[in-house]
Amino acid sequence: MQFNERPLKTHLKKVKGRKASSTKWLQRQLNDPYVSKAHQMGFRGRAAFKIMQLDDQFHFFKPGRRVVDLGCAPGGWSQVAVERVKSTAQNPLVVGMDLLPAQPIAGALLVQMDFTAEEAPQKLQELLGGHRADIVLSDMAANTTGIHGIDHLRIMNLLELAYDFACQILNPNGVFVAKIFQGGTENQFLAQMKKNFAVVKHAKPDASRKDSSEVYVVATGFRGISCNSKS
Repeated sequence: MQFNERPLKTHLKKVKGRKASSTKWLQRQLNDPYVSKAHQMGFRGRAAFKIMQLDDQFHFFKPGRRVVDLGCAPGGWSQVAVERVKSTAQNPLVVGMDLLPAQPIAGALLVQMDFTAEEAPQKLQELLGGHRADIVLSDMAANTTGIHGIDHLRIMNLLELAYDFACQILNPNGVFVAKIFQGGTENQFLAQMKKNFAVVKHAKPDASRKDSSEVYVVATGFRGISCNSKS
């Protein structure tokens, strides 16, 4: 699902006390076709289109598959997952966790908790009802400092935690999809991932802003091997 980007048309007036960066962000949001389309279609954010486009390319969502959504708030990825795996309130196949709250979604079990907390993986296993997952999604992002090197290391740490969890919870032939920012330290991690998944590919969906350094890694065909990102 794609939409053509269009030149900025809505211009905001200067407001006393509002930073120029805030005005620029608001103006970009108002003129972003994915933002307006998400609103029209009832999705909770433009990020919903990112996971749609990734699935359209790699076809990992299938009816009946169990999904874990890490960094789920505000819920756009979970909304798409619920629809595509045919999850229902009676038989929820999608579970999610985020440090921030997310409004309930029929067919998903969402919990507000810090994924880095020691008890977080156990909580997700409980939400899965003792089942393993078929897909682990991670759109988690670390709080930024403005210092590129530190920010990249924080992002990589979250990615590694998500990956280690995926290795613990995925069924054989499972899928891991995660946001990654290019910064130079991810090569060793990706090499390790290739040992544990049959196919590892990068993708940048059209819904990802062109000026963003984010890309997504899509790893399919989990070999069922217990692994550690630092091993």
